[in-house]
Amino acid sequence: MANLRNIYDSRRIWKVVFLAISLMLVALFLYISNNLVKDLAEQERERMEIWADATRELATMGNNTEFDADGNPIESGMADVDFLFSIIEGNHNIPVLLVDDEDNILDHRNFRLPEPTDNPLEESPANQEYLNKKLRHLKNSENKIDIIIDDSTTQHLYYEDSTLLRRLSYFPYIQLAVLILFFAIAYFALMSIKRAEQNKVWVGLSKETAHQLGTPISSLMAWMQLLDSMGVDHSIVTDMDKDVKRLSTIADRFSKIGSMPDKELTSINEAVVTSLEYMRARIPKRVDLQIHTNDQTNNGVMLSQTLFAWVMENLTKNAVDAMDGEGRLDITVEDSPNNVVILVKDTGKGIARKNFKNVFNPGFTTKKRGWGLGLTLVKRIIEEYHKGQIYIQESELGKGTTFCIELPKVKS
Repeated sequence: MANLRNIYDSRRIWKVVFLAISLMLVALFLYISNNLVKDLAEQERERMEIWADATRELATMGNNTEFDADGNPIESGMADVDFLFSIIEGNHNIPVLLVDDEDNILDHRNFRLPEPTDNPLEESPANQEYLNKKLRHLKNSENKIDIIIDDSTTQHLYYEDSTLLRRLSYFPYIQLAVLILFFAIAYFALMSIKRAEQNKVWVGLSKETAHQLGTPISSLMAWMQLLDSMGVDHSIVTDMDKDVKRLSTIADRFSKIGSMPDKELTSINEAVVTSLEYMRARIPKRVDLQIHTNDQTNNGVMLSQTLFAWVMENLTKNAVDAMDGEGRLDITVEDSPNNVVILVKDTGKGIARKNFKNVFNPGFTTKKRGWGLGLTLVKRIIEEYHKGQIYIQESELGKGTTFCIELPKVKS
């Protein structure tokens, strides 16, 4: 039992390690991506500062240009103008607004206007409204550069992030989504592989158990016939025969694990009563076992009676153990539109809410002795072989637990 628990705990540790590594990789990729976006934003800021400097130089160049004797600008001055214009005209991807102190728009570039025009000075009302709305938005951002023309004139350059930068700003989130999807697929793939391996172990263990039980059971049956022929008290032989048949039933149950069992249309009331006949005579007298059937749920359930009896016996035995052999155990059959419902309610120790799902995991047990496999087999029989559900409906520490089984009805 300790080894099984250790295996289960080690698997939980590996899950935590896998999750931690995944989170570290996600954090690393986000850090790199955010730094890339930040560096590009700084480069665009530097480009806008150069653009602002070119605008300032053009605005002040008229006062500083030198002329020759005929009144023509010196060629070096013309070369500077061409260079500055090339800087301004070279911005093809960063949307910019140039305004004065009174928020009058002096120039704009790279905005997708509602009504495109080749002349920025003759904007339509729709374009003016669009640009004014952009200006109001940009005034609340940090993308602003003040251009001091002279002591009495200041212009203000507002700019948006380029299309490339905006797209890259979404990249970390897209990358995060892709990474989460990748790790989710990897995680579920690993879990599927582990479940497949567990299933092979379960099937192998079950069939080997059935095989090992077969030989001594056959031998015991022969001994029963011999004892009967020797004149041994018939009542003793009869009781022994019941226990040998019980062992044969257990071996038959184990042999069915791993393959889809044959199911028959069964009365759920009869199935519940029949399943508990063996247990009723073997539970302590201080346990009050009550079975409540419902005439409305008397047909329409496909069952493997052998495996269903295993489920009911497991739940009954667990309930008796939880009550320390003294209390009340109510087994109730109810009806719902699509399912039959079986409630197994005890007055035992109860189960903490945090363990509602853990009780069905291999190796989980609150007993000092036990493998923690009973409820795992119960869940497998109900959900995989009968396409139903089993869960803890309610439980309170010190007051008891109610298990709920839902089995699909056969539609007429």
